[in-house]
Amino acid sequence: MTDWPILSVITFLPLVGALFILMLRGESPAVIRNARHIALWTTLVTFAVSLFIVVNFTYGTHDYQFVEKQPWLGSTITYHMGVDGISMPFVILTTFLMPLCILASWQSIEKRVKEYLIAFLVLETLMIGVFCALDLVLFYLFFEGGLIPMFLIIGIWGGPRRVYASFKFFLYTLLGSVLMLLAIMAMYWQAGTTDIPTLQAYDFPASMQTWLWLAFFASFAVKMPMWPVHTWLPDAHVEAPTAGSVILAAVLLKMGGYGFLRFSLPMFPDASEFFAPLVFTLSVVAIVYASLVALMQEDIKKLIAYSSVAHMGFVTMGIFTLNRQGIDGAVFQMISHGVVSGALFLCVGVVYDRLHTREIKAYGGLVNRMPVYATIFMLFTMANVGLPGTSGFVGEFLSLLGAFQANTWVAFFATTGVILSAGYALWLYRKVIWGELDKPSLKFMTDLSLREFVILLPLVVLTILLGVWPEPIFNVTTASIENLLTQSATASTLTIEPAALAAR
Repeated sequence: MTDWPILSVITFLPLVGALFILMLRGESPAVIRNARHIALWTTLVTFAVSLFIVVNFTYGTHDYQFVEKQPWLGSTITYHMGVDGISMPFVILTTFLMPLCILASWQSIEKRVKEYLIAFLVLETLMIGVFCALDLVLFYLFFEGGLIPMFLIIGIWGGPRRVYASFKFFLYTLLGSVLMLLAIMAMYWQAGTTDIPTLQAYDFPASMQTWLWLAFFASFAVKMPMWPVHTWLPDAHVEAPTAGSVILAAVLLKMGGYGFLRFSLPMFPDASEFFAPLVFTLSVVAIVYASLVALMQEDIKKLIAYSSVAHMGFVTMGIFTLNRQGIDGAVFQMISHGVVSGALFLCVGVVYDRLHTREIKAYGGLVNRMPVYATIFMLFTMANVGLPGTSGFVGEFLSLLGAFQANTWVAFFATTGVILSAGYALWLYRKVIWGELDKPSLKFMTDLSLREFVILLPLVVLTILLGVWPEPIFNVTTASIENLLTQSATASTLTIEPAALAAR
């Protein structure tokens, strides 16, 4: 069984489901029901097959596993797939969340249902491909291809300002990625290959590293998103349907952090060290600024969107500490944020489906009508704050520990974001859940349905499990992170002089 092209199966299996849905004719209730069941079973089978990677993954090695390599375009560009301890958790996170997104869309999406489900299945293929690709050209195609289905999901099934939000999302991310394409071409001309493992071992000239790092940074910073190129995210979240917001926050944002770990640190170690103070500054500004802006929001989704910007600030800060604790924390934070932020957007979707508004002032006293919902929402709120015992604490604590080793002031200012996150998260919870149930529109609110409970329960379990027992993630990532630090340490002496850089 280990001879299977398992990564190709996982990557392209969602397209098979999309083709089956495409062959359905008509818009009758029976056809729509069949389309939903095909999408659900396709994502469930994809998740089940992806567990094969977990069961057969060899721990304690940094080598790429389940490798597939075939000639593709010419003699240098190959179809090269593989996973290591950094990429494998993101593959599992993607396949795990997709069935929950299909279930979350079961009743809320009523128009063009087949097209919606096809868009999600195509998006799943492209997201998995990003984390499995080991060729620069293949990675770029998957990375950019994911813009199209998400653009359609926001632009067709989104809110009143969906067209504006979808174009803003598309143009921001595409503009940054154009520079990355130019960098990929320059790397090919320099090294004669687009093979990622080969390029990770290639010694690029220090002056070239500067420009390559900046080109990749332009793409990944927008994707995260980092301040000040974050403004597309709140608009996209507010207008996207619930499942679109879940995938956007839980998976698509993580592609930026994954890109820093896969490309920036191992391929451009000199430039990564040189630009680390810049990243620290932008990260701290993102943490503090986004938290303050979140305190002023009147829309629940927009508040959580700014919260995501702040939490991604911890990720970029941890990555560029260039030490074990910081990178451990950054990777764990990305996984935890994928679970917790996805759950928070699902919780928003629950009340939105009932009242059709996301205005905070429209709610209050929901604990009187929805006690189960209030309990689950409280857990995810606490995880978002970083309460010990939840998954949110582990990543933030390790990122701050790594930052303290790298720069005490960076850690100090970043820690203020933890305090501010408690402020906006607890304020939101008090306004929505506590208080008197005095609004007539809320007196008919019902608690979680069985479908909604089934969607949220796995996320509850993961949030608590990873908070008290984070070892499963660290066992997977340890060897790959140690190897990443070894690769970065091979160029410990800076060869990029600030004066020379300024002269350019």
